[in-house]
Amino acid sequence: MQAIVNPELRWALALSLTGLLPATGLGAQQVERYAMSDDEVAIYNLVGQVRVEAGTGGEVTVQVTRGGAQAAQIKVAQSKHDGEETLRFIYPGNRILYGGTSSGNSSTQLRVRDDGTFGDQGDDQDKDRKKEGRSVIISNAGGLDARANLRIGVPSGRQVSVYLAVGDVSISNVNGTLHIDAATAPVTASNTRGELEIDVGAGAVQVTQSRGDLSVDTGSGGVTVSDARGESISIETGSGDVTATNLNSSQLSIDTGSGNIQVTSLTAPQVSLETGSGSVTADLNGEIWNVKVETGSGDVTLKVPPTLAAEVDIETSSGDIETDFEVAVTRHARDHMT
Repeated sequence: MQAIVNPELRWALALSLTGLLPATGLGAQQVERYAMSDDEVAIYNLVGQVRVEAGTGGEVTVQVTRGGAQAAQIKVAQSKHDGEETLRFIYPGNRILYGGTSSGNSSTQLRVRDDGTFGDQGDDQDKDRKKEGRSVIISNAGGLDARANLRIGVPSGRQVSVYLAVGDVSISNVNGTLHIDAATAPVTASNTRGELEIDVGAGAVQVTQSRGDLSVDTGSGGVTVSDARGESISIETGSGDVTATNLNSSQLSIDTGSGNIQVTSLTAPQVSLETGSGSVTADLNGEIWNVKVETGSGDVTLKVPPTLAAEVDIETSSGDIETDFEVAVTRHARDHMT
């Protein structure tokens, strides 16, 4: 026996099923919205992409898009915590799945307190708190399939701290004070006004068009900074190259455990450049008061204005000393010249 289906009925059925898809949760992702009114706020999220941008109005706003098959298990808590308004994303369990853009096996382990906070809040008396809480592993090898992607709007003049375990962070057009603390994440920032502090356990950092004091600290990852103006600029990495161009500061400090340092178009009277292993090249402009350059292994090339008058002390344990300037030598040896 052969069944015959009316073509009009078939099209009506298809249209009916299509109309039901959004109601079953297979349509566009739902966006949650939160607002924070305090002048200083902190946001904690274990996994996801974070976008920080200029906001309007009088409140810090957070738009949340959940991802992953078990994203509904993430709880959100908003309340005062240690006197500071916080927004906290609390993940259950001890293992979280996040592939991100990484390839191969990768994992990040940290301790997470029951209230969803992790890391330290920058206070010496709070640093021991990093040891509190349960151990959580975030990897691409299995676990809770859940993440929270955040879009944070920062009104002018606000102070915002963002704590992220694994993901990535991008910052653009913010006029305020920002503190970014990430365990494993690349960070990019452009066109910021105000103090910017970036602390990353592992991940590359790129900063362009920064106006205000700048501090970058990464355990592992290269750092690139261009077009930065601030009273103080500090860059430190345990392992990775540092490339900086068009910097203007009263005080510049760059320190890498292993990696090359290359600085061009630098205007700073106080300069400290140090690498445990790697070459250092610096092109200095303007007035110079004090310059310290040190490397455990590698060449040092220092370019200064032709009108410079200074006392120079150069020492090497292995290598040659060359100068294009006329100098009055007060001390000279194979490995030391003053």
